[in-house]
Amino acid sequence: MKLVLDTSAYSAFMGGDRRVREALSEAEKIYVPAIVLGELLAGFATGSRRVQNEQELREFLASSRVEVWPVTDETARRYATVYAALRKKGRPIPTNDLWIAATVLEAGGLLVSLDAHFSEVEALPTY
Repeated sequence: MKLVLDTSAYSAFMGGDRRVREALSEAEKIYVPAIVLGELLAGFATGSRRVQNEQELREFLASSRVEVWPVTDETARRYATVYAALRKKGRPIPTNDLWIAATVLEAGGLLVSLDAHFSEVEALPTY
C-alpha cells in the first residue's frame, strides 16, 4: 500500500496518534509531497522547536520507505482539473491542499489526512 502524507497527518504521527501510526506502519511506500515538506519547514521556522523538529523530519525522510514527491507537469495538470471541479461545485479548499490532492492522484496512493475538506475532491482515495 502506498500512502501520501498530509501535513496534519505528519503532525499527528509525531504527536503519537495511534491511527496514523498504524497506517504508516502498514505502508510499503510513504510519499511526502513537496508542498507538505514546505508547510512543515515553514511551521518549524516560526516555532520554538525548530532544530528538534527539523532533525525529527530528517530522520523520518531517511527511511527507505519514505520519498519526497516533487511537483511535476502532471501534478500541475491534475491540480488544474481538481481546481476546476471544485470551483464548479462552489466548494474550494486551500490552495496547498489542491496541490496535495493532485499529488495523491498522480502518485496513485491513499491520502492520510486529518482535514475533512479533502472529501470535497471527488475520487480522491483516502486511508
